[in-house]
Amino acid sequence: MAASKKTSADPGPLYLVDGSGFIFRAYHALPQLTRKRDKMPTGAVTGFCNMLNRLLTDIGPTGHLAVVFDAGRKTFRNEIYPDYKAHRPPPPDDLIPQFDLIRQATKAFNVVAVDRVGFEADDLIASYARAGRDAGYTVVIVSSDKDLMQLIEPGISMLDPLKNRVIEEAEVREKFGVDPDKMIDLQALAGDSTDNVPGVPGIGVKTAAELLGIYGDLDQLLERAEEIKQPKRRQNLIDHADMARISRDLVTLRQDLPLEAGLDTLAIQAPDPDVLFPFLADMEFSSLLKRLSNGDTGAGTAAPRPVPPIGSVKKATSDAGDHAVTIIQDQADLAQMVAEAHLAGALGVHVEGSSSDQMQAKLVGLAFSHAPGRSWYVPLAHGPGQQQETLDLDAAKPNEAPKQVSMEAAMAMLTPLLEDPGVLKIGHDIKGSVKLLARMGVTLAPVEDTMLLSFTLGGGRDGHSQADIAGRLLDATPGSRKALLGTGKKAVPFAMTPLADAANLAGEAAEFTLRAHKILRRALVAASMVGVFETIEKPLIPVLASMERHGIKVDQQALGGLSKDFEKRMADLESAIHKLAGRVFNVGSPKQLGEVLFDEMELPGGKRAKTGAWTTGAEVLEALADDGHPLPEKVLKWRQLAKLKNTYTDTLGEQINPATGRVHTTYHMAGAATGRLASVDPNLQNIPVRSEEGRKIRQAFAAEKGSQLVSADYSQIELRLLAHMAKIDALKDAFSSGVDIHALTASQVFGVPVKGMDPAVCRQAKAINFGIIYGISAFGLGRQLGIARKDAADYIAAYFERYPGIKDYMEEAKSYAREHGYVTTLFGRRVHIAGILDSNHNHRAFSERAAINAPLQGTAADIIKRAMVAMHRELGRSTLKAKMLLSVHDELLFEVPEKEIDALSALAKEVMEGVAQLDVPLTVETGVGKNWNDAH
Repeated sequence: MAASKKTSADPGPLYLVDGSGFIFRAYHALPQLTRKRDKMPTGAVTGFCNMLNRLLTDIGPTGHLAVVFDAGRKTFRNEIYPDYKAHRPPPPDDLIPQFDLIRQATKAFNVVAVDRVGFEADDLIASYARAGRDAGYTVVIVSSDKDLMQLIEPGISMLDPLKNRVIEEAEVREKFGVDPDKMIDLQALAGDSTDNVPGVPGIGVKTAAELLGIYGDLDQLLERAEEIKQPKRRQNLIDHADMARISRDLVTLRQDLPLEAGLDTLAIQAPDPDVLFPFLADMEFSSLLKRLSNGDTGAGTAAPRPVPPIGSVKKATSDAGDHAVTIIQDQADLAQMVAEAHLAGALGVHVEGSSSDQMQAKLVGLAFSHAPGRSWYVPLAHGPGQQQETLDLDAAKPNEAPKQVSMEAAMAMLTPLLEDPGVLKIGHDIKGSVKLLARMGVTLAPVEDTMLLSFTLGGGRDGHSQADIAGRLLDATPGSRKALLGTGKKAVPFAMTPLADAANLAGEAAEFTLRAHKILRRALVAASMVGVFETIEKPLIPVLASMERHGIKVDQQALGGLSKDFEKRMADLESAIHKLAGRVFNVGSPKQLGEVLFDEMELPGGKRAKTGAWTTGAEVLEALADDGHPLPEKVLKWRQLAKLKNTYTDTLGEQINPATGRVHTTYHMAGAATGRLASVDPNLQNIPVRSEEGRKIRQAFAAEKGSQLVSADYSQIELRLLAHMAKIDALKDAFSSGVDIHALTASQVFGVPVKGMDPAVCRQAKAINFGIIYGISAFGLGRQLGIARKDAADYIAAYFERYPGIKDYMEEAKSYAREHGYVTTLFGRRVHIAGILDSNHNHRAFSERAAINAPLQGTAADIIKRAMVAMHRELGRSTLKAKMLLSVHDELLFEVPEKEIDALSALAKEVMEGVAQLDVPLTVETGVGKNWNDAH
């Protein structure tokens, strides 16, 4: 983020750092680090120093900065309300000794630290922000704390330091539903459990925003409380009006405190190396010390990178910081750009469509970059938006569409470049661009993807959006699409925004992608992860793009019938539930359900959430149902039907593409840390397989006339991987000889013969087999099997005694994760395990279970991806007309002409079973049917 430019009337930017926020964000962002010589905890100090140094570098040498700290826990607010912050726990033990070190760090960086006894840091920030704004400074509050959002106005914004995200009025409205000047009243109504601000019972943030939208402010709302229709809400507002006013006093920040350190004293001064470097050396921060001593950042003295020359292309340029974009508006300039681009070898590419749905979006423009600081933007379908007259753009009038090369002429010139095998096209989440251009007959290739590079390197650890990558690798903040386009009903299409602004946004995206690619590629080599990227992730891009484009046929009439059936069954269940409850209530309301179950029916085991309401999640209802209570059992059935109806039968029909008559899901490639793909819009991976309702929904997915669906599914792949990776001879022998693995486990653990085995015993063994993979506890297994916790613990102990290698594998996985911070799959993918060293037992236990399962699930994900790539390749080489439609966990679904069914089934089995060599056979089972349910 570049510093604002000063003018004679503009004193420049004033940055106010929320010291406590910085400290706690730093503490939770990093693992438990210690100084080697004395084991002093230093994680928070490390994060604080890195964040402060990065901020100083972003600001440059001409800004103003203060870090504002709390001076103590007791403030004037405790006199207003003695219980204010009464329930806030003390800081973690390992953080307390770091507070003083952090103040020393602030001094070492030559930054002014501010605090004041009797007041919170937020009050000081508010007072400095007001004084700075009145003096003409552009004020940036470095924090993401909602308590400070009441200060946002023109000239005062916030900056989330970890996400590198600017928070202005639009972001506040989007998150809370009110403008910043209503945040005080909103918090007064909703309260704050963290600070023990009471608020009004029964009113949360959403309700508070709705009420303020109707009544304007808190005073008007309280005066007119009798008008509110909802009886309980009306009475709460009447009964707790005084507490709402007290809450308003508690959350209102003081903006009138005298400034002990004047604004002029906050001017950034370069740190003294004789002070800073000894401090960093004493803290053993060798990496930061090396960077600063080599002058890589300069901690407040960094100069902006020079803008490269534009060259001979006609200049229609707008500079965004240190980035220059050339807007191409005629064929001569486009021809020269294409000629230069062909020589580049590698191009950052950004494709703008008219919507996020690449199956229906129309191409609006393309941006290219082949050198840092320089990009081109080619507008193709920009409309008559408000064009900027200050730039010499070729538009007839400000409200007319800008001059641009016709789509037909432009694509004739651009297609050879986009398909040039000698020019690497680098994009961010480029699959969507591949899909959009493919609809125009253009094969975008060869491609690489910075999102996938980042995901390959940091799955489970890093964020992979372009903003995440730019902030992490380039110390840069991409332009805000929301700020340019707006949100909600007021959103402006990209094609209708000022052309210079649109070009800057798209050109910057292409340039950031090009720069990040070089860094990520080097890191990929250093981490020995090239093979994962080149053989699994990268070749999957065109495969998924092709599958998404083809889509799958859905019977809309069948879905409509199911919706009516589900609706009737839900109504019947509601009637039964109301009869059991003795009254009518909203079954879909967790609050009302909790009151019925635990206040009125007085069922055991109720727990209250922090809000005071009873918790009624699935786990609570399942426990009650297991104890024989019929009402929660019926609610669970009602919820399942409601979810299926809302998610699938009511909405799938609306998601049918009118041009193709098919549903086109989108696969997220950088979702689960294990590498598993995620299906969205619609999600076709969560349709229940075993329930009758789920099977009926799958029946609506059908093949075209003359074709059938073929399902190819890996059999028990994670158990086979467990046998291989944990080196369990008994399991390997069973898989190799085709013995029922669950029957074998039952025989080994329960001591019963396989022959004539009770199916219920086999099902218990199956639950143990799959539960072990996910690190199931005795409590969890007991609940699943409906047995006592002690019996479940005995089963697990017997399992480990019979298969000791599994216990060894689990302990080795946890140990490896603790040492390295990640685990690996058979193909070398790293799955980072956050929280493996967490001091909180529950958090750490969750991470340990993830460390056990991730190598298995991650390897399974790698195998299905390799199978998809191989099948796509083989189908391309063959004369078969079969199409690969879906990937759902361990299953691939194909649409196949009836005369090709046998050939495709044989090919799928051969290819899929051959993509990995294990100590046990990979087995693929195939099925055929006119619909998905029959094929599976």
